[in-house]
This record gives sequence, C-alpha cells and structure tokens, in this order.
Amino acid sequence: MSEAQQIASDDQAKIAAFIAHLTGGRVTHIERQPRWRPAWFAEVETDAGTLKIHARGDRQSDIVPFPDLRREAEIMIELEAHGVPVPHIYGFCADPPAIIMATIAGTRDMAQASSDAERRSITRAYIEAVVKMHRAPIDGFVARGLERPEGAEAIALAGLNAYLPLYKKVKARPEPLIEFAIGWIRRNVPLHRTRAAFTQYDSGQFLFDGGALTGLYDFEFGMIGDPMADLATMRMRDSYEPLGDDLRNLIRHYEAVSGEPVDDAALLYHNVVFATVAPMQICGALAAPKPGDPHATYIEWDLALRRVLVRVLQEAMGVTVEMPAPPPLAAAPAPLFAMLRDSVAAIAAESDVAAMHKDSAARLAEVLAQHASHGAAYDAQTDAERAEVLGVRHADAGAADAALETFVLQAGRDDDERLLRFFTRQAERNVMLYGATAIGGSAQRVHLPGLR
Repeated sequence: MSEAQQIASDDQAKIAAFIAHLTGGRVTHIERQPRWRPAWFAEVETDAGTLKIHARGDRQSDIVPFPDLRREAEIMIELEAHGVPVPHIYGFCADPPAIIMATIAGTRDMAQASSDAERRSITRAYIEAVVKMHRAPIDGFVARGLERPEGAEAIALAGLNAYLPLYKKVKARPEPLIEFAIGWIRRNVPLHRTRAAFTQYDSGQFLFDGGALTGLYDFEFGMIGDPMADLATMRMRDSYEPLGDDLRNLIRHYEAVSGEPVDDAALLYHNVVFATVAPMQICGALAAPKPGDPHATYIEWDLALRRVLVRVLQEAMGVTVEMPAPPPLAAAPAPLFAMLRDSVAAIAAESDVAAMHKDSAARLAEVLAQHASHGAAYDAQTDAERAEVLGVRHADAGAADAALETFVLQAGRDDDERLLRFFTRQAERNVMLYGATAIGGSAQRVHLPGLR
C-alpha cells in the first residue's frame, strides 16, 4: 500500500469512528466516492433505524476563497433553520476535516426524470427553494461569520472581492483576460442594486427523487451578495447540468414567487463576475501545478470558463465577434504519444478511485498529443493578433502576455471592444484546438440560455 493509500485508509477509519461517536450507532458500511475531493457515504445502524450519512471532506487544495470547511456546515445549519431544503448537519469532524451530514436521495441528472412535466415540476420547486433562501434574514449568516456587504458597490463586488485575495496569492503568470474582465467589472457596477441576500453563488445544484425535489447541496462558495448572482450562475450551469426547463420559464417563476422583477442587466453583470472569479481560483494551479491536483479537471474547467467569459462579455457589451478560421494543420502526433496513450491504457485500475486517476492521465496524454500536433499553428495566429493589439511582436509568449497585461491595466473603456475581440478569438481558437478531446467536451457544450 502506497503512502497516499495508507493516508486515505486511515482517514476513512477516523471518519467512521467519528460518525459512530456522533450518532451513537454502528457504522455497517463506509465507502469513498470516486471523485477528485475526499467524500464518503456511510450507513449507520442506530436504535431508531438506519441512517445514511455523507461525509464531505476538505478539498485539500488552495483554490477556494473560503478554505474553512466548517463555514459551509454553518451555512447549511442556518438554511435549514429557515426551511430551505438542505442536508441535515450532524456535526463536524476535525481530523480529517469533514462535514457529517444526512444523505439526500436522488440524482442531479434531469434526463432521468420521467417526463417533461416532471422536470418542470422539479425545477419550479427548486426555484421556490431559491426564493426562500434569498428571503432568509442575513443577520443569522453574519452571526455565523459571513461578511455583510454594505452599499450597492460592495454588494455587486462581493464575489470578486471574495476571490481577489486568493487570486493575488496564487497568480503565477500574466493573466491579461482575467485582468481585462476585472477592469470591466469595476467600471460597470450596477449601482441601483442595493438589497443583499444570502446566495449559494455556485447555484443550480440540487437533487430530486421520485419526481420531487429532495434538496439543495454544495454551499462552499455561499456568500451574502446580489440575489441575481444565483440566477446568473444557474444560467451558466445549464451547459453541463441542464436545469430541466427553459431558463425564461424559470425566471418568470422566480418573479411570480418572489414578487420581484428579475433585473436582466444585473444578471448579465453577474454572469461576467462568476465567469471571471472561477478561472481566477484555478489560475495558479494551472501555471504551477502541484502533485495530487486534479490537473485534467482544472484544464477542462479553464477552457470552458474562458469561453463562457468572452461570450457573456460580448452579451453585456453588445458586441459580436467574428470567429477565427482554423489554421492549416500539421501531421498526426509522433509515435511517442501513441505509445504514451497505450501505456496509460495498460495500467490496471484496482479501485474506482484508481480508475479515476487513470482516466485523468489518459485525458492529459490526449491534450498533450493534440498540442504537439497542432498547437504551434494555433499559437502563431494568436501571436499575430496580439502583436496587432500591442503594435510590437514579442519572441517569447510569456513576455508577450506580460506586455498585454500591462496594456490592459492601463487601458480604458475606449479599448474594451478591441481587447474583447482579441480575447474572444483566442478563447475560441483554444476550443478549436482542444474541443475534440475529452477535456474539451465541456467547452464544446457551452451555451447561454436566453433570458426573455
């Protein structure tokens, strides 16, 4: 058994012992989920019957703006107190850090609903839960440690301000697109939005079973801010986890239940904010990867998120950008890359977790081969267009990006459209290059449902 396997085994034993102590029962089964963050399902026999438990472990990474896992538990305790359907929290395990909560039944896959009518019913129940969440008094969340933004600017920038310290800490290379987006966000604050509410922030995460909503989950990014941020992130999630109904119908239902009109311009603004902060949190992990990170997942997220970012900026700015033509492509990858793929395929995966790591290695090998074959041709197009923006060509891509970031930081509104055209073509070109790979699938599926 490797050191990592031994640690995982020890952690599981500690989790099981803590669950037994917390519930006063006997753990009859515990199993780690095959995913990139530690998490376990357990069954516990008690005098009152069988409990199904979910232990949500710490990410063990530096890509989160709120690294204290206990904070998420406190949020769910407060939400449950206000009738929002969330998992019941039994307690918090300190070693290893894990939230011990009730398992909520069901799936997020709306394709598994029995009919369109059932999907509509589930998503309307979800919207009603979101409205209830937005109506919950924020004083309780503040008492549990969440920051209360004061005034329209602080409310609008709550998400950006939460992520900025992390971004400044992990940033390891020039990030001209991110800096451009940050500048646009600061210049376009919706100053008429003055009501703060608790927001899930990374919204659209719910489960259903038997035709009914069973609960909302994942509140690690929850914060007090503009409620339009939840509708914005919901809109973005629809690309890879369909909501189950047309967003326009859900917006109308939100308005009917809440009694408040949805502010389309503010929703678009928060589309831009979330599409900016998400790549901010992983930029350091991409520039300076660490052993044990879910590298393939980060690349997949970044490729899709940057495509979303340039598209929502086009919407918000009212700009249409013509797509670049693909360059002439070189020959197939060298035999060494075929050998690498074959070697990865031959590795035995003795568990679901091992199979997850093997799949990640295979996806990275595929991206590496694609870049070796065609990356230079695509990069040459980007280099030429960047030189047009800067008025000078740099031999080194790193120096060119540094110069572009400096240009962005000094630019004003008059340069917005020109810069957006460059960044859009760069992002779309990357999707052309990697879209056919497994990692590029999410970026290929990116779409933004209409609002009205």
